[in-house]
This record gives sequence, structure tokens and C-alpha cells, in this order.
Amino acid sequence: MTRPDFSTLTPANIVAFLEDIFERRGGEEYLGEPVTMAEHMLQGATIAEENGQDEIIIVSALLHDIGHFTSEFGTFTMEDTEDRYHEEAGAKVLEQFFPTVVTDCVRYHVAAKRYLCATKPEYFKRLSEASIHSLNLQGGPMSPEEVAEFEKNPNLKQIIQVRYLDEAGKRADMATPPFRHFAPMVQRIVDAHCGAGA
Repeated sequence: MTRPDFSTLTPANIVAFLEDIFERRGGEEYLGEPVTMAEHMLQGATIAEENGQDEIIIVSALLHDIGHFTSEFGTFTMEDTEDRYHEEAGAKVLEQFFPTVVTDCVRYHVAAKRYLCATKPEYFKRLSEASIHSLNLQGGPMSPEEVAEFEKNPNLKQIIQVRYLDEAGKRADMATPPFRHFAPMVQRIVDAHCGAGA
């Protein structure tokens, strides 16, 4: 799979780019889950919005797995035997346009699963079979040293919030609005970060 060309992205067209990629590739399988890639991310954002969470969390949940679309390796499958590091691929595309709290939620949502499995044993029970499969490829629960280092991140609270939304967004029976519903919110965060109108 060819990596998309991101060189033409600007604060004025990044939201349209994200909506387009949701439309074109959102129907792809999400690692054996009962939802597609787009449904998964839209569910996380919708749950956050319904619970009155801040726009920064809603948008982070919406975009946390965007790296599955922007990575040169494509989406993750149950047949994979090594990690594809989609979290880093997503963060690299977004970091020019979004504040660090958003890109940290994208970059570290995989690490957050490893962290929670190490610090909250009951969290492991929330994981689907597919999530356990990817956990094993991603290094398993963190070591005490990794936990201590991870807890230094100033955006830890938000990263964990998005991780819980990640696990919640896997319902086969949940209706959500389309990406277009969230687009103005995404644009506001881009504009605030990039200084639009300044």
C-alpha cells in the first residue's frame, strides 16, 4: 500500500483531508471487531460527546486510530504477527495541525492500554480478543520502569480518557453521526492551534 502524500496539507484543508479519508477507507475491517474502522472512531467520539467531555477529548477519540489510514502498512489484521505502529503514523500526520494533547492521545493510546493492563488488572477484562492479540504484539503490560516513565506525561489523564473511549467504541449496534458532524469541532481545534485569524 502506498503511503498518501501529506505535503500539500495545510490548516485550511486538513479537516477536508481527514473527512475524505474517513469516507474512502472508513469501511475497512477493524482488527476482527464487529465494527469498521470509521465506526470505531466515530463511536468513541460520540460517546465522549454524549458524556459532555471536552472538545479536545472528542476530537482525540475521533482521530486516535487515523494512523491505520495514513500508515504505509495499512490497517491491522488478526493475521499480523508484528506491530505496525499505527499510533506513531497517525501522530506524525496530525502534529503539525493539532495541539500536543491531541497528538499525545493518538501517539500513546497503545501505550495506555499497556499501562492500564499493568496498573489496573481489572482493565484486562475489558479487552476484546482482538485487543488482546494486538496487546501481545505491542509488548504486553508495561514493566514497573515503563509505568513510572509513562506517568511523567503531562497529558496522562487525557490519554487514559481516550483509551477508555477506544475500548468502548466497538459496539455493533451503535448509530453515530458521520465525520461531518464533528468537522467544525476539529476545525476549531486546528484554528486555535495554528493561530487562524491571528
